Amino acid sequence: CHAAIVSRELGVPCIVGTKDATEVLKTGKTYTVDCSHGNSGRVHEGSAQIDKTEFSVEDLPKTKTKIQLILADPDAALAHSGLPVAGVGLVRQEFVVANHIGIHPNAVLFPEKVSEEALAQIAEKSRNDPSPKDFFVRKLSEGVGSIAAAFYPRPIIVRLGDFKSNEYCRLIGGEQFEPKEENPMLGLRGA
Repeated sequence: CHAAIVSRELGVPCIVGTKDATEVLKTGKTYTVDCSHGNSGRVHEGSAQIDKTEFSVEDLPKTKTKIQLILADPDAALAHSGLPVAGVGLVRQEFVVANHIGIHPNAVLFPEKVSEEALAQIAEKSRNDPSPKDFFVRKLSEGVGSIAAAFYPRPIIVRLGDFKSNEYCRLIGGEQFEPKEENPMLGLRGA
């Protein structure tokens, strides 16, 4: 589920697919979200008492399996690069575009098709670059490059963007290029 993936990337606890949480949980009350049980999340009333145990990474056993991260946020790369992992098994390029660029790629390639409002936003974001195209390429390169630099010499694997139409549509200028689909999971870029 994409909500779970995004929450993991942001470091926010998340439980998806609840039966009646929006009816049972009340705004203003304190709850503890427990995601420590694999695929089953639990919600408890009140604030949980958490016991913290510290250990040394050097004491962890070595495995035959290469442990790698899934990473999408270049700003988090340095913080995670100290972990005892073999590299990054998946850099989610579409999140680099969404979080660090925010502009639909076609909006910089075909500005004549973009609204005046979107053009103004694009001009503002790219004001320090020779062109919006240069801005897009620079920000994407910096994003992926930051992750690569943080984990060097360990490898990273970059997956090219797989945004669905509704996600691409939310980028600046995206509404001019994306169809309105009933089910984006199975539509233009779906399965």
